[in-house]
Amino acid sequence: MRWLARFLNNMVATFVLIYMLLMIPIGIYASSRIRSSQDFALAGRHLPFSMAMATVFATWFGSETFLGAGSRMAEGGFLSVIEDPFGAGLCLILIGLFFAKKLYARQNLTIGDYFHERYNKIVATMLSVAIILTYFGWVAAQFVALGIILNMLLGIPAITGMLIAAIIVVIYTYIGGMWAVSITDTVQMGVIVLGLIVILVEVLLQNGGFSSIITNTPPEYFRLTPADANTKDWLAWVAAWMTIGLGSIPQQDVYQRVMSAKSAAIAKWASISAGVMYFTIALIPLTLGLIARIKYPELVVSDPQQLLPTLILDNTSMLTQIFFFGALLSAIMSTASGALLAPATLLGENVIKPFFNNINDKTRLKIIRSAIVIVALGALALASRQGSIYELVSGAYSITLVSAFVPLVFGLYWHKANSLGALFAIIFGALGWQFTELYVTDPLIPATLVGLGLSFAGMLIGIFAEEHIHKITRHIRKNA
Repeated sequence: MRWLARFLNNMVATFVLIYMLLMIPIGIYASSRIRSSQDFALAGRHLPFSMAMATVFATWFGSETFLGAGSRMAEGGFLSVIEDPFGAGLCLILIGLFFAKKLYARQNLTIGDYFHERYNKIVATMLSVAIILTYFGWVAAQFVALGIILNMLLGIPAITGMLIAAIIVVIYTYIGGMWAVSITDTVQMGVIVLGLIVILVEVLLQNGGFSSIITNTPPEYFRLTPADANTKDWLAWVAAWMTIGLGSIPQQDVYQRVMSAKSAAIAKWASISAGVMYFTIALIPLTLGLIARIKYPELVVSDPQQLLPTLILDNTSMLTQIFFFGALLSAIMSTASGALLAPATLLGENVIKPFFNNINDKTRLKIIRSAIVIVALGALALASRQGSIYELVSGAYSITLVSAFVPLVFGLYWHKANSLGALFAIIFGALGWQFTELYVTDPLIPATLVGLGLSFAGMLIGIFAEEHIHKITRHIRKNA
């Protein structure tokens, strides 16, 4: 029977490689639609509802949701996955309700352009750099996951698997831009949803259904709020919701998808629908994580990121394994491509381009494409350290939560928000977050909440300070 096992494993591995390579011709096809940098970065603002929703959902449903959240669920239940998927799903709904239409109306290429237009160049550059930094961890998490998959199926070193996967993702993103991301995301969303449903049905049938899971799982795993919690526990719980729930709102990938839709209404409802769908579909990896915990308790301690792949490879048919790896690859590759394109657009448009005077659109497009390679190399360097998939992602959003969230919200909703306030919000928020993170032992208030609170205070101080300066200036001029 060993030959049969090897044959089946080779079949799955062959499918994985073919599926990954098929993304390249899609990128080549998408490149035929690119006539300008706006086509490359925003798909010409032509995405219909189905594609807009698909690209939001598929880009966010990555390795951290599939493998990371599943393993975290196995380790500690719902309270361990508040950040993702719960905070992440909340973020998409909030964007649709309060931000999509307002951002769409401004018609900027990047969120950095919005900050430049609303405040000034200094604020825009600082926030663009901060936002770009968050993506290295996100892309690195996808490369780590792809390395794990290729290592399990092909027996190659994980670092080699990361390199192969990175080359494929970079090629089709570099060639096709947002059109390639949108088309592949639409295909990949279908594969994710269908694959996860097929997997869940077979695994449940083999393991006694939901009743068996509930019976063999500690009751505290199903709690959504802390039990017998003190103030510190509740603040940590609130911070978990906010890290991705609010920290992801001022992100270029979200902005890019809002701006790529055909209309403001499509942008709004695509985001809300994707958020609801994210909540629903993400429950499947969480359920699989609980089943894997029951069957492989030793892996929960030794290597939780191997829980779901091991569960599928040991307990399902070849067809289901193909569905699993198809869904997993779809989740990872869609996230990786979107997470590459977003910071590359920011880096090219708001950090590199300002150093050149009067560049044409063709050069602008070359700069953005070159930035894709730069981001990929940085993410590969981070991925080679083999960090936790979940931690690589959740840790990244603290930066934007404490520096960019307040300037975005105040800029959209209060006409008095000014450049001095935005600058103070960035500085106060980042310094407060880092000081608490590095120098306060066992703080009562989580570092991210300290940073967010100080960012809010910095904005108010800047607004009222500038108003006071203007009053003094007018008084001096009047009495001169």
